[in-house]
Amino acid sequence: MSRPPHAAPGPQRSPAGQDGPAWRGETLPAMPRPQGVRGWWRVVRRGVPAILVLLAGVVAILPLRGAERVLHGPRRPWTGVHVQIVCRLVLACIGLRWRREGRPMRGPGAVVANHSSWLDILTLNAAMPVFFVSKSEVRGWPGINILTAVTDTHFVVRDPRQAGAQAAQFAARIRAGHRLLFFPEGTSTDGLRVLPFKPALFQGFLDPDLPDGLAIQPVSAIYDAPPGADPRFYGWWADMALADHLLAVLSAPRQGCARIVLHPPVPVAGETRKTLARRCEEVVRRGVQDRLALTENKD
Repeated sequence: MSRPPHAAPGPQRSPAGQDGPAWRGETLPAMPRPQGVRGWWRVVRRGVPAILVLLAGVVAILPLRGAERVLHGPRRPWTGVHVQIVCRLVLACIGLRWRREGRPMRGPGAVVANHSSWLDILTLNAAMPVFFVSKSEVRGWPGINILTAVTDTHFVVRDPRQAGAQAAQFAARIRAGHRLLFFPEGTSTDGLRVLPFKPALFQGFLDPDLPDGLAIQPVSAIYDAPPGADPRFYGWWADMALADHLLAVLSAPRQGCARIVLHPPVPVAGETRKTLARRCEEVVRRGVQDRLALTENKD
């Protein structure tokens, strides 16, 4: 997970289109603070159980991984389901509803999705067992580092000298059956748009050591804001402070809903990194646009 260096858009709902001048030039929305005793009580009532579930999940996963290592080697047949259950329980503690459309892919492959928020760790894992791929700096982010520990995140270093070693690690995890999830936008957004996918991130899928029949499943993550809230309420991007966003989400009088759309897999065979990036981007963008349009029509 990462955040962009540029400013965010205005409060209007905008299409899930290309990164343009409006996205770069407008200001961030103000995060609502907990109001009165009720607001802070909602923070405690939701936040404390969520933290306890996360901590229990971290503690429980350690012996589970030890047993997996002995019986299954590098495979993760149990901990993926464990993490999925933990993330579903945390979402229940927060009160954020979610639903999945489509089915997880079968066979070897990876997942690519649009990136809106730290909540993606919870909602995408709730929808299907995945292992996130993220930049190494995220490992030190307070709070987020607990989520990455529970979800067995695959960290990468942006250093060309380590590209070969990291490609080998990526291929090894794919061969072990790990369903790795990438955010090809390279940053998070306000949730109302999909930025261009970076083709360089798709180069790893073309490694000849990867299994035959490899495919990539595009996923669209859409967040419906609570009634009356800014449509970008669940987006976490640019210079937003994590603590402020957490308080805003936890203190909301009513929560919204996350929709995770699993699209048909895109076969890798015969593609280049650019064509793979373009095909997946088109599918993810269309999924976001279609669901946002449905929400607007209901309003």
